[in-house]
Amino acid sequence: MRLRHLGDKTFTAASALSIVLMVVALILLLGPLLSRGAGALVFTGTVEYRKMQYDMHNRGKLETLETQLAEAHKARAEVYELIDDFAVMVDTSNVQKQTRILFRQFKIQLRNKVKNGSLTNEQALSLTATAKKLRDQLLDAYKTSDVQEAREKLDYVLSHADDSLLADSVAGEFFAMAGKYRKVVSAAGLERRGEYAKSFHEVQEIVKELLGPAPGQPTPDLAQFQYGATRWDRAEFLRDRLLWAETWVSQGPGKPLKKTRTPRQEQFAGTELARLFPIVEKNLDKMLLPQLTCYWQYFIDDSTPGHFFGGVGPEIIGTLLLTLLTMVISVPLGITAAGYLVECTRDGLFIRIIRTCINTLAGVPSIVFGLFGLAFFVLYIQPRFALGSGSTILAGALTLAVLVLPVLIRASEEAIKSVPASYKEASLALGAGKFRTFIKVTLPAALPGILTGVILSMSRAAGETAPILFTATVALGPIPKNILQPTRTLSYGSYDIAVGDRIAALVPHQQYGMVMTLIALVLLLNMTAIIIRRKLESRLRGG
Repeated sequence: MRLRHLGDKTFTAASALSIVLMVVALILLLGPLLSRGAGALVFTGTVEYRKMQYDMHNRGKLETLETQLAEAHKARAEVYELIDDFAVMVDTSNVQKQTRILFRQFKIQLRNKVKNGSLTNEQALSLTATAKKLRDQLLDAYKTSDVQEAREKLDYVLSHADDSLLADSVAGEFFAMAGKYRKVVSAAGLERRGEYAKSFHEVQEIVKELLGPAPGQPTPDLAQFQYGATRWDRAEFLRDRLLWAETWVSQGPGKPLKKTRTPRQEQFAGTELARLFPIVEKNLDKMLLPQLTCYWQYFIDDSTPGHFFGGVGPEIIGTLLLTLLTMVISVPLGITAAGYLVECTRDGLFIRIIRTCINTLAGVPSIVFGLFGLAFFVLYIQPRFALGSGSTILAGALTLAVLVLPVLIRASEEAIKSVPASYKEASLALGAGKFRTFIKVTLPAALPGILTGVILSMSRAAGETAPILFTATVALGPIPKNILQPTRTLSYGSYDIAVGDRIAALVPHQQYGMVMTLIALVLLLNMTAIIIRRKLESRLRGG
């Protein structure tokens, strides 16, 4: 008796421990996932985010947004100016081209003035010679790598700035360009122009990603390039990339490379651009104006290509359509098959073979069902019945129905077997037939157990990716109008972001947000089914 009592306590303790371990495992697994997924809903948004929301969805007040944008651009102005000035020193090909164009325009302007009598031919020839000299001096200043020589040539150009005939014409641009370039070369060693090029290009790209396109630049076609950092966490990451340059340094033969971080300010020491980095470090909040944001529209908004911006509205609709249609197809078939196996057959060899096949199907990898659905429903059945070609919600639902049928059949079979024989005997004794007894007595009594199988099947159907990969889903597309069109789903959307390496690295909150939404959706569907099951159980008990 003592050993039995000790064994009972040990078993009870082991059961309690297993439950605790399961809860802890779920918390460790789902806790970080849900907390990161919540970052898609609640985060610190920047003025770029508010601008994006207004442009795409007309959300927010235009007056407030314009005031914030003006404040942000005022803080960014010096950054854009430093980059534009330094870009001239690194690559002078564009300004050289512009200088030549200005000289040609100046000659046309002079010819027109001669024609209308405001200038004589002698004056025009003199001004042309002077402008040609200024052009050549400016071009030589752009080409040389000698700082002193560049300064002398630029000073020569600027010495003619008081000539009103030149300053008030197209050639007046020569003086503005010379002054701008003079400011750059005064502190920069032109001999290191080539060394600066690569690092400066990285700085340009990071600033563009951080603050968006500079004023006056053309608007990119893709939405992800039309705005700067819309989230403060992304902005902080980009600020770190801007302030620190990562390089891999060799430690010697046969040794692995070592990553080192060098301040970019040191890379551009002695140049005007060195001022850029402390400005961004100290004033980034003024440039982006971060605010705590609750983006509840995440559950209804569409997303941009690559899921860079937007929500998961179409994915939620697609997941619900696919899951509910799967249940509509599989539940009647599963209950019918279970009823037949229990009520209409004897436990012979043939039935045992059928049950073995059902149990085997329950363990088949889901990708096999996906390939079967592609070969049978998509490539064979749909063309035969003129239902179109390619992925459709119907083909995906049929594939998932085949996937969950074994679980439904086994759960329904056990639920029907658990109905007391006295229920059936009482119905038969009152004159009801076998079919009427099954429909009116056995099936209602077995419904709570059948719903357990439905809950398990529904959860699996909503979360599967492999079976619908080639049968029902697309990465991008409109909300389907009927079941003969493909759809987006949460599971496939998460997979699509994961395989898009670059995009996934830029927007991890989108992937976590999709997974969090899928878990919440499955939980909601399960809770609905559990509530229905409890009400049925209460009704059966007479409650």
